[in-house]
Amino acid sequence: MPAFPIDPAPDASLAFLREGYAFISNRCRRLGSDAFHTRLLGRPVTCASGAEAAQMFYEPRRFTRNGAMPKSALKLLQDEGSVATLDDEAHRVRKAMFLSLLGPDRAPEVARLATEALRESLAAWSLQRDERVRLHSALHAILCRAACAWAAVPADAARIDRLTHELAAMINNAGAFGPRNWQARLRRKEAERFMAGLVEDVRAGRRHPPEDSPLAVIARHRDADGRAMTPEVCAVEMLNILRPADAIARFLAFGVLAMHRHPAARDALRAEATPGPRTHAFVQEVRRFYPFFPAVGGKAREAFSWRGHDFSAGDWVILDLYGTDHDARLWPEPEAFRPERFLNREPDAYALIPQGGGDHAVNHRCPGEWVTIETMTAMLHVLATEVAYDVPDQDLGISLRRMPALPADGMVITNVRMRT
Repeated sequence: MPAFPIDPAPDASLAFLREGYAFISNRCRRLGSDAFHTRLLGRPVTCASGAEAAQMFYEPRRFTRNGAMPKSALKLLQDEGSVATLDDEAHRVRKAMFLSLLGPDRAPEVARLATEALRESLAAWSLQRDERVRLHSALHAILCRAACAWAAVPADAARIDRLTHELAAMINNAGAFGPRNWQARLRRKEAERFMAGLVEDVRAGRRHPPEDSPLAVIARHRDADGRAMTPEVCAVEMLNILRPADAIARFLAFGVLAMHRHPAARDALRAEATPGPRTHAFVQEVRRFYPFFPAVGGKAREAFSWRGHDFSAGDWVILDLYGTDHDARLWPEPEAFRPERFLNREPDAYALIPQGGGDHAVNHRCPGEWVTIETMTAMLHVLATEVAYDVPDQDLGISLRRMPALPADGMVITNVRMRT
């Protein structure tokens, strides 16, 4: 007898697309287990949810990401040769480079640039009060400009605008199949060619970005084998530095939606003259409550046992990120938006996992998490305290079938005016 129950469906791929973020947690509840066996895309897989499952999944060196994600998604989100596809010493050395660029020491710099760009846009919007601002796309454009300035990516406004759309296409179509995905992959290739050209210019001495800028660091990085990355792999990692602009824009759109639906939480932000513990708690609850990525997959690198089940090398396992962030054993009233749950509490590394869990340096946890939190904190405080705006009638529903998710109309605001 297997240690975990078996989903009776011969293949659950269509059910996964139909249920989206809730697919794993729905079956865990139905089957009365934190883990179950099923088939996706014709392949056997074990799906697991909860903090103990996250600890199992993020045990160092236990899983590889290679072969654990459909090619259609990998090609858009990370691409081959990226840090996410590496293991052991190769991963440690490449990840250390990312942490040097995105760690807690650098996060305030990114947040400052993004907040300055936000204030410029708010001032412009306040002069055109009848303009309807679709916040997700507008904030993505703001963040992409700021990220390019920080990363020392030189380009005119038209090229930055094109890069913004290329990055958005990567995220929006990662869960799609067929022509939409293929077209987005072509747009990614255009962005990669642009980035590879910049790297070649730096190496040839035609460009001289600041020594600590991402463009300079990535162009001159040497991997664990002592060799420089190819321009193509450098381009992949440059996009992985810039791509989180869309992720932060999504979180910010959810944050503005939360302020709209929870005025008391918005007032708590306004009570702080500068971003403080209540703003930080609000940001953490936005990251916990709203859907970001549904799950993450790994292939076992060697045999191991968990909860009475013997996993073999090569077994495919999917960890439920969204379901763990909504686990009632970890989060009382998980479907209630309660920022106060994070006051005077730093979340456990295996309980709050919208961007992965475990140790940033060792595991495949997003190195941009500090930048995400710092930038969200600064920008949401500005949106709460420095401007007023109206929220017109629109569809603010969030479909858990859409991956990645957003408010249906992208969180539209209008009649923006500066607060005194």
